[in-house]
Amino acid sequence: MSLRKALYAVGVVAMIVAGAVHAQPLGIGKPAPDFTVTDVNGKTVSLKDLRGKIVVMDWVNPECDYDDGKHYLSGNIPTMQRDFHKEGIVWLSFNSAAPGKQGEYSGAKLDAWLKKVKWNGDHYTRDLDGHVGHMYHATATPDFYIIDKDGNLVYAGAIDNIPSTDVADIPHATNYVRKALAEVMAGKPVTTPVTRPYGCTVKYGDES
Repeated sequence: MSLRKALYAVGVVAMIVAGAVHAQPLGIGKPAPDFTVTDVNGKTVSLKDLRGKIVVMDWVNPECDYDDGKHYLSGNIPTMQRDFHKEGIVWLSFNSAAPGKQGEYSGAKLDAWLKKVKWNGDHYTRDLDGHVGHMYHATATPDFYIIDKDGNLVYAGAIDNIPSTDVADIPHATNYVRKALAEVMAGKPVTTPVTRPYGCTVKYGDES
C-alpha cells in the first residue's frame, strides 16, 4: 500500500471515530451552547455578546498533520479566516488540549506558530480544561461549528469531504464550511448541516 493510500485509510478511520458524536448533533437549528472564555490576549469572549454576527468555531492542534500540516500551513484555513472576516464573520479558534498534551502551545511558542501559519482569526483560546470542547462535543482537529446571527447552531463537522493529509486534495474537495457560510450569509438553510469531522483526536486531559 502506498503512503498516500495508507494515510487516506487512517484518515477515514479518524473521520469515522471522531465524527461518531456528530451522528447525533447538539441540535442543528437550536441555540448554540453559551460560553464565556478569555483568549490568549486576555480578552473576554462571550457567545451571547456576539449575537447578531455569524460565528465560526474551529478546533486546532498545531502538531496535527491534518490541521497544521494540511489546512493551516497550506494557507487554506487562514485564507478562509481572512475572506470571511471581510464579511463581518467572527472566527474563534479553540485548542482543547490539556497541559502537557500534543499541540498545547503557549507563550512565545504559540505566538511563533500563529505567525508561521498566518492565522487570521479573531480570538484564539486555550481551552485547557476542555470545557468548551466537551460542551460542543468537539472530537477532531480540525472540527468546525457555525452559529448564525440568531445564535443558532447551523453547521457541525468537517472542513471538507476528503479525509487526507495531502495538501493536493484541497482544490478537489467540497469545502463544507465555505459552502455553509455562503448559504448562511445569503439567508438560506445549510444544505449539509452535519458531517463527520476527520483529523487527530482532541487531546483532552481525561483521555490517555
